[in-house]
Amino acid sequence: IPLSVLYEDADLIAIDKPAGMVVHPSYGHTSGTLVNALLYYWPQVAQVGDEHRAGIVHRLDKDTSGVIVVAKTPQAHRALAAQFENRQTTKRYLALVEGNPPNATGRIEAPIGRDPRQRKRMAVTRDGREAITEFTVLEYYAEQALLEVFPKTGRTHQIRVHLAFIGHPVVGDEVYGYARQRIRLKRHFLHAADLMVFSPSTGQPLTFSAPLPVGLQNVLDKLPR
Repeated sequence: IPLSVLYEDADLIAIDKPAGMVVHPSYGHTSGTLVNALLYYWPQVAQVGDEHRAGIVHRLDKDTSGVIVVAKTPQAHRALAAQFENRQTTKRYLALVEGNPPNATGRIEAPIGRDPRQRKRMAVTRDGREAITEFTVLEYYAEQALLEVFPKTGRTHQIRVHLAFIGHPVVGDEVYGYARQRIRLKRHFLHAADLMVFSPSTGQPLTFSAPLPVGLQNVLDKLPR
């Protein structure tokens, strides 16, 4: 399974995950995952973290592309996991959404939990966990807008749920978006563009960036303004 490695040192590996790749094995996804690939190239990560999540300290949805960081040692795993838990990392995503948000910047504070009607989905719920997402509009198009999104918490499907909650679902999102998509994509238009963490060894900030996939850039190039 080929991997696009953005950076590697003694503590961690930064990878540009393609859309369509599941992060770790689960029911229905036992092969072809990021963890399967990691174990081939770096067998030692089998001893890092949980049994089926070798080295994984955070996740990206299957159809979200972009930067993901993997720990290579138990010490690095503990340090990085603490950074994510304590909100010391900085994450920047690019998302194409339906419609034009009325304001150029926004902050969404709405708790997220399991959807009581569809347990495989997440939803904004009163008894959900705290979830905060900030965004800035980068470009307005005729019927869509390109946003840079900064999740301040790390809830499952957070960006997709929050953007749908304010009436601007992610283009191509068949779970939280329009039942009939205006733009036909094989994935949703959400990309983890940048991630900053602190080196577990030196404490220095490390920033990793993944370019927008060609297929998504082609979508932007064809959109009417």
